[in-house]
This record gives sequence, structure tokens and C-alpha cells, in this order.
Amino acid sequence: MADKTMTAEEAVSRLESGMTLGIGGWGARRKPMALVRALLRSPVTDLTVVSYGGPDVGMLAAAGRIRRLVAAFVTLDSIPLEPHYRAARESGSLELTEIDEAMFLWGLRAAAHRLPFLPVRAGLGSDVMRINPGLRTVTSPYDDGETFVAMPALRLDAALVHVNRADRLGNGQYLGPDPYFDDLFCAAADAAYVSCERIVDTAELTKEAPPQSLLITRQVVTGVVEAPGGAHFTSCAPDYGRDEEFQRRYASMPWPRFAERYLAGDERAYRAAAEEDA
Repeated sequence: MADKTMTAEEAVSRLESGMTLGIGGWGARRKPMALVRALLRSPVTDLTVVSYGGPDVGMLAAAGRIRRLVAAFVTLDSIPLEPHYRAARESGSLELTEIDEAMFLWGLRAAAHRLPFLPVRAGLGSDVMRINPGLRTVTSPYDDGETFVAMPALRLDAALVHVNRADRLGNGQYLGPDPYFDDLFCAAADAAYVSCERIVDTAELTKEAPPQSLLITRQVVTGVVEAPGGAHFTSCAPDYGRDEEFQRRYASMPWPRFAERYLAGDERAYRAAAEEDA
């Protein structure tokens, strides 16, 4: 079985402009920020980003890397609306496909199962259908004759996710209270890159937590990146919480100034700058 370990830069070097990129996590929780920062240091642009959005979306939007966004929300949790995303929407610099959270989930499930769509009740009777005129409905072929939204598959060229632990083969483990939908992001993608707080031996994965914490299986993983603090400044429970002070700084600082201070160098420079300003 192959050793899939690589650096963040090696993972990002496999991405191309124009791709559809899924980013795991939820809001400002367990986002693969080290991979996002590596992406921002690359020339990759013109992306379709699929995300339960947080600062991943805000940073990529502020840097002009997103052509189209598919999202149910973009939030920093303790700051309800991600400010750089808001600025991008107000300026019209990106195209938005806004859908219900449950529709988003079933779009990932359809892609993971290689189905063209899945029928869902979510979205019926709401403005989701009005603001997304490309969506279609289907009628049950059975006696009930019920109408559903035909949620199209959210197929991804690549996915980026962050977990607490992983082995070199690509098995990923979460130790926090919520798996979010990182497993579906990986299964819905042609290539999945998993960053983790720590790479451990495979046998160690079930010593620290029960088997059901093994969220991601190696069959759907292309590369594994060891990135301690790789979700910063979002949370990665139980390893660390969200860095609220840094998040407030990010939300209030003009983007060019933030990028110059924190994103001009490599990941080590980012961590040094963040620690210096703490």
C-alpha cells in the first residue's frame, strides 16, 4: 500500500486553474487553512469553490481566485457574515449558487454515489427555486406522486479537508464533536488531499478513539499532509479552539494589509507572524 504523504505545496501543485474545488469543514470550524494558504501562494485561479463557507471562501474571494461559489452560507460563526465574502458579493466579483444546507448535503451524496441527482424535499416552497432557475423538480413514479427537487450532484475535481489524525495511507480520523461532511467531500472528488494535525501509525488510530471516528478511508484519498495547527485560525477540537483574537484581526484588517503581513511567506512565516501578534 502506497505512502501518500506530501507537503502542502506538493498537494496544491496538482491543482489547476478552472477546477471545481470542494473545501471541507464548516464555517470557522476545522477548515484546511494550511492548504488554503498554500493555494493562495500558488497561481491557481478561476475556481468554482464548493463549501460550507468560512474564511477559506473569504480569503480566496478577497484574492480574486473564485469565479463561482456554491454554498449554503459563508460565516465566521462568532462573526455571522464573513466580511471578505460580503465585499466580494457586493462588488459582484464572483458568481453565487446559493442553496439550502440539506440540498448541499444531498448534492455531495449524489456525487459520492456517482448519481446525476438525488430527490430532496428541501427547497420546495422557498426562494431557492426562484434564485436558481436551473434547478428542476421530479415526480415520484410511485402511487404517492410526490414532487421533489432534483438536486444535481456536486461533482468535484479535487477536495481539501483537515482532520485531527491520519496515517500515511490516507485513513483520516476526527476527534471532535462533529464529522461535518469531510468524508463526502472526499468521496465526491476525483482527488482528495487530507491535511492533519499529526500523522500516526495505522494501529494508533483506534487506540486514541473508537473505530467510528475513522471518518475517511484511504480509497478516496490522494495525498496526506501533516500540518500541525493546519486549521488555524479556525477550530480543530479537541486539539485547539478557534483563535478569536486572530479572527477579529482578520475580519477588521484591509485585505492587502492582511495578505502582506500573513500570507507573503511560507507556512512557517505565517505561524511566526501570528504568534508575534498574539
